Amino acid sequence: MKGIVFTEFLELVEDKFGLEMVDRIISSSDLKSNGIYTSIGTYSFSEMLQLLQHLSANTGISIDDLLLVYAEHFFSVIETSYPGLLATYKDPIEMLSSIENHIHIEVRKIYPDAELPIFIVENKTENSLTMIYKSSRAMHHFGLGLMNKTFQHFNSSAKIVLEKIKSDGTEVRFLITKN
Repeated sequence: MKGIVFTEFLELVEDKFGLEMVDRIISSSDLKSNGIYTSIGTYSFSEMLQLLQHLSANTGISIDDLLLVYAEHFFSVIETSYPGLLATYKDPIEMLSSIENHIHIEVRKIYPDAELPIFIVENKTENSLTMIYKSSRAMHHFGLGLMNKTFQHFNSSAKIVLEKIKSDGTEVRFLITKN
């Protein structure tokens, strides 16, 4: 998992819960990196999972809800760092349907060894999109948060229903209907 995901996560934790919480979740975890991350480094997903689990235990907020909030924060990083990528699109449905065939290709240009989820478009109309998410990490709520912020970015809204295809969350269907 790319370091930017860790550095931005810890920045969000510090902003929302304070530096003491960052120290607490790092010291509670068994991290090969010792909690020292660079944005261009690559780290084990197990480290992110431990940080999320300890943050959840310390705050009483579910991991899914933490991922949702984190994704919304991470979208602002994308807006600031890669405005040209977002400017390519005029509509949230168009952008979301291009994750696999454009956005992830651009991400791989910057981070060639990034391990990204797979998004398969099942059905697309002007106002709706059905996509399958596949990832061994089961971070579908991170994807959901990014989708929510995509609609906000375009001054739009949508109803997004998440259906688990596999009970462990490694395969999920997103049913998106633009309001």
